[in-house]
Amino acid sequence: MTRVLVTGGAGFIGSAVTAALVTAGHDVTVLDAGHPAAHREPVPPAVAGVRVRVADVRDRLAVADALRGIDAVVHQAAMVGMGVDLADLPEYVGCNDLGTAVLLAEMARAGVRRLVIASSMVVYGEGAYACPAHGAARPAPRVAADLAAGRFDPPCPRCGEPLAPGLVDESAPMEPRSVYAATKVAQEHLAAAWARESGSVAVALRYHNVYGPGMPRDTPYSGVAAIFRSALEAGRAPRVFEDGAQRRDFVHVADVAVANALALAATAERVADGPAVGLRAYNIASGTPTTVGAVAAAMARAMGGAAPVVTGEFRAGDVRHVVASPARAFRELGFRAAIGPDAGIEEFVRAPLRA
Repeated sequence: MTRVLVTGGAGFIGSAVTAALVTAGHDVTVLDAGHPAAHREPVPPAVAGVRVRVADVRDRLAVADALRGIDAVVHQAAMVGMGVDLADLPEYVGCNDLGTAVLLAEMARAGVRRLVIASSMVVYGEGAYACPAHGAARPAPRVAADLAAGRFDPPCPRCGEPLAPGLVDESAPMEPRSVYAATKVAQEHLAAAWARESGSVAVALRYHNVYGPGMPRDTPYSGVAAIFRSALEAGRAPRVFEDGAQRRDFVHVADVAVANALALAATAERVADGPAVGLRAYNIASGTPTTVGAVAAAMARAMGGAAPVVTGEFRAGDVRHVVASPARAFRELGFRAAIGPDAGIEEFVRAPLRA
């Protein structure tokens, strides 16, 4: 049994992680601020039978108190999604980066040497691409003029020909293209520095598009699956940006919770090994790529709603294709997603969501 602190443990992903760790027999403490971007209602008094301590991870004294007697931390607390506009920038940096810095400082002070941190596919920017003539290529950020003209796929930076998307692995460079993405990269760097300097171990789980029961409903910080479902429930057609051909990997929240439990076990093994300090990153994905348009269409069929409308609209900071290779997570953690997109979406359209 491990005594685990789960930050953000009353949120969408955090509550699933908390439940999985309790089921696995761990002694869990939950800390959650009830941030309005994630909670439109008061934080529940308990999750999976664990009392929720309502406090902000930026509160040094509250974090220090929550860390008493703790062996490991599973850090889920973060402000997520694309947000509204650049006015959100200070809150993203405060919640994600300052909050992580406070947590790491208090972990070092308390001698807690094991960390699992929620990261994201957004750290990559665009995914992996190849040019038929020039091989592997890193496209430049897309420009508004191309997007407005319907040229959504990034061209080869050398010859201008279309690039073929592939699977991105953890060795790819990090190239954040939104405020949220920049904060997730910073979180990983902070965790890596903490691990090296304190002789500790950290695992960064780079979640891909997480969906499932308990997902927040339609807010500027929600995932696209919840936005599509909210539209269909209101009798509207889901609106799909660009041409709907953006490739993503949708991974069920129950699989993400399992990945966290496996990562927690891996930190124990690495601490026992002694010299294996530092940060190791893993893609957490279903391994079954799809497109945003296909997900919208599948949800519309399952709910008997209107077919999706492809709008051609776009958002600054969105990337075109990012699909993961989950090979490292399977090889080193033993993680393999159990819920495929077809079964997951069939469940999701009827599952309870968060207000």
